[in-house]
This record gives sequence, structure tokens and C-alpha cells, in this order.
Amino acid sequence: MNLMRSVLLKAADSKWLAHNLPRFAFSRRAVRRFMPGEELDDALSECGQLAGRGIGSVITRLGENITSVSEAHAVRDHYLEALNDIARRSVPTHLSVKLTQLGLDISLEETATHMHAIAAASAEAGAPVWIDMESSRYVDTTLEIFRRTRAQHENVGLCVQAYLHRTADDLGDLLQTTTALRLVKGAYKEAPDAALQSKKQVDANYLNLALQLLEAARTRTVGYMPAFATHDANLIALINTHAQEMGIPRDRYEFQMLYGIQTSLQQKLAADGYRLRVLISYGSAWFAWYMRRLAERPANVWFVAKSVLRS
Repeated sequence: MNLMRSVLLKAADSKWLAHNLPRFAFSRRAVRRFMPGEELDDALSECGQLAGRGIGSVITRLGENITSVSEAHAVRDHYLEALNDIARRSVPTHLSVKLTQLGLDISLEETATHMHAIAAASAEAGAPVWIDMESSRYVDTTLEIFRRTRAQHENVGLCVQAYLHRTADDLGDLLQTTTALRLVKGAYKEAPDAALQSKKQVDANYLNLALQLLEAARTRTVGYMPAFATHDANLIALINTHAQEMGIPRDRYEFQMLYGIQTSLQQKLAADGYRLRVLISYGSAWFAWYMRRLAERPANVWFVAKSVLRS
């Protein structure tokens, strides 16, 4: 694993850094590149701006691994209110939810109940909801809650991670029953027995899994929309080339990219007629998420440093 990536992922798990660094103005300036603001209104306002340019969006409130039942209830209620706002503003926005933010470390059953409530409200608001995949120790419980929720609500999608060894098998099962899958590379620090360690290996596996998703898009005629969440221009080009060769039109799959990353590429994809959805994060618990974003492309560290020095 790249040394800088390893350091950044280790920093993401530091409670001391998460508590202290956000107090400094320079760190708050640095994170602005990746999120328009800490409040829901900041995120939804940006969603409206994107919609005006023909670009969809996904919003997620930052935070994970909550430790109390009251916190889990508060997160559930927050997302229910967010869905009301999305419906009121009529923006083409999805939700993306982490199960540990709904109390997965406390109770699987309570988390499943919260997820059911969010999915029901999401269906009523016409705003699909994605369940994020977190570190490898949560995969089985995440799959269980996803399948239970999906059995009652077809508007629920799932994120799968290309760097995990098990994902190819999981994907084979999921493609039998699921119409919404989002493929990411993976952003948590994992042991070699759980995940691929080199960028070359992860990229190769990402493409192999992407081809499986494209094949499903080619053969399934109703309701299937794979989402490729990557900022890797080479992978994006390869996916588009394979899709064209397979006769898959541009409106049968989409790319999902983070706010503030590869903005020029985002604009080009949208201008060329590809479906694009931008993930917008908000909330005060941004430190661990921010470190993982830098770790995905350590060259961003220098870019951010220059931005902070100029501000």
C-alpha cells in the first residue's frame, strides 16, 4: 500500500485528530473543496444548482459508529426531515446512508427498523436511498439489512467495494435479485486477507466487476441501473468503451463522483450525454471522511495544501 495512503487511513481512525484538527481554521478551509457546507440546506442548495445543469445528486450526512440509541433515533429523524425537504424542493436527489450511523454497533434489529422507516419515506418522496458499505467486518450485517429492506422497498440500492476479495461472490448473488448497485473501489484500511492492497490489483478487479454490471445492464430490460463511483479517468473511459461495444446506451448506466473532485471530468461527462450523479456530503463529523477522500488520491494533499496557503 502506498505510504501516504497508509498514513492518511491511519489518521482517519484517530479520535484525537478528529477532535482537535477541525478546531483550526486552516482545516475547515481545506475541507471546503469537498463539501459546500456543514448544513443540510448547504447540500440541497448545491443539489439545486447541479439539477439546473442536468446533473443529479446524492446527499449523505457525515458520521459513523454512533454509540447511543438516542443518537441513532436522531439520525433517523434527520433523514426523514431531509426527505421532506427533497420532496418540497423537487430536486433529483438520492440519499446515501451508513448503517453504523443508524446504530449497527448497538442493535441490528433496531438498525433494520430505522432503515425500513427511511426507505418507506424515501419511496414516498420519490428519492431513492443507497446503503453504503463500510469496513469489511460489517459486510454480512449490511447485506442482511439490505436484503430485508429491499424485500419491502424496491427503491433501495447497495454499495459494493472492488477491493474486497469477497465482492465477486457477493455480486453474483446480488445480481439475481437487485436492480441498484453502486461499485466503488473501497476507502477503509483493510488487512491483506480481506482486501487487495495494490492500486493495480484494485483497478483490475474494479473493471472486472464493472463488466459484470454492464452485462446485467445489457441483458436486463427493466429497472436496472448500475452506478460506477470512480474518479479514475482511465477506468471511466474503459467502461464507456466496453458499454459501446456491448450496445448499451448511455442512459442505461451512470457515473457517481464526489463533489469537488475531477470537476472538469464531471462537466465533460455531462456534456457528452452520460448520466452523472454528484455525491454531496455535509455535517460536522467530516474528519474521518475527509482523510479517506485524500487517501483515495494522495496527490490531493499537495493540491489542498496550496489552496489553503493561497486563502
